[in-house]
Amino acid sequence: MPRRSAFLNTAHTTDRRSTGFLLTLALAYIGGVVGYLPLLTLLLPMEVDAVGGVGRLGVLAAIVVSGGLAASLSNIAFGWLSDRSVTRGGGRRTWLGTGVAATALSYVAIFMATSSTGLILAVAVFQIAVNALLAPLLAIMADEVPDAQKGVAGGLLAMANPVASALAAALMATAVLSDAGRLAMVPVVMVACTIPLLLTRAQPVTRYDTTAPTRAVIHRDLALAWIARLLVQVAGSALFVYLFYYLESVAPTVAPTAIASRMGAVMIVAYTVPLPLAVLAGRLVDRSGRTKTFLFVAAIVAAVGLVGMAAAYDFTSGAFCFCVYTTGAAVFLALHASFAMQLLPDPRHRGRDLGVLNLTNTLPGLLGPALTWSLATPRDFHAVLLVLAALTLCGGLIILATRGRR
Repeated sequence: MPRRSAFLNTAHTTDRRSTGFLLTLALAYIGGVVGYLPLLTLLLPMEVDAVGGVGRLGVLAAIVVSGGLAASLSNIAFGWLSDRSVTRGGGRRTWLGTGVAATALSYVAIFMATSSTGLILAVAVFQIAVNALLAPLLAIMADEVPDAQKGVAGGLLAMANPVASALAAALMATAVLSDAGRLAMVPVVMVACTIPLLLTRAQPVTRYDTTAPTRAVIHRDLALAWIARLLVQVAGSALFVYLFYYLESVAPTVAPTAIASRMGAVMIVAYTVPLPLAVLAGRLVDRSGRTKTFLFVAAIVAAVGLVGMAAAYDFTSGAFCFCVYTTGAAVFLALHASFAMQLLPDPRHRGRDLGVLNLTNTLPGLLGPALTWSLATPRDFHAVLLVLAALTLCGGLIILATRGRR
């Protein structure tokens, strides 16, 4: 098995990682999410307004489509390139560092864009760069975190979105910063978060399970895990776009400005409460080894939240049920990340395979809003929420159909 030996001889090997390393890995992932979330959710719309004018909606649509394609393809490509580096006796950290540098430089291109076409191209380049960062980063987790610790590691990754969202809100609330200053702060934080991991040495996991399921079973399980995550992610993508309109539909007597201001508090609760629960669930999964049970329960909680949103009669009940949904979905996605990494069939292709799994993060961005547009009306989200609940529950049931892991 010469290629496996090349993989194992890239650096020191280990069977267990320290809590410090797991936190360093989580910090780097936070840096990766910081690299894109504040830009795509808050900073980019301002840039679109500046160059797009009355055609800003068309410019934004072009950015979403071209950026989504660039992200999907580049994640697979850079995962494959980092695989090649490992096979040849190198490592993934070089690609990670390259991605960090390229992402920082792409912010300069976005700031300097003076036309709609220039901004569309700059964001596509940015998507390629940030995926050059994210692809090897997640492959490092697959390489260097033992299966017995992947549950906790996956739970820690759940910190990324809330931290990045808080940073975005803080940047927007800071009056002393100009638009250029806000744009510049994001890559600074991203670099600071990723440097500690770049300074560590690669330590691939050495232990291989001699009782592992057959390759055919692993490929079947990986396909089922892919479908399950896709179904659960569709609801999140739909609500990400239409949450304001949903809350407006269940609270028609509340002014839109009041709904917008209340949404800030709702989002803080919705994305903060799941954090300790995801870490706790990850710890329990590591101890019991029964990942599928926890994933199924998390999917049920998320589906119950969606059904509750369909039955909500005012802002408070709708917001509460949304928080129930986000709790279940966040725990599911955190545990799913570690579960899927244990299903990867070959250490030589982990980066590429994780890139294929990453499509479950990009495709729902097109499917979720399209489903909502076809089933919902401005005043009635009942039907789409029930469909999303059914899809989420199906995602949990599909996980139970996997056979290679408990």
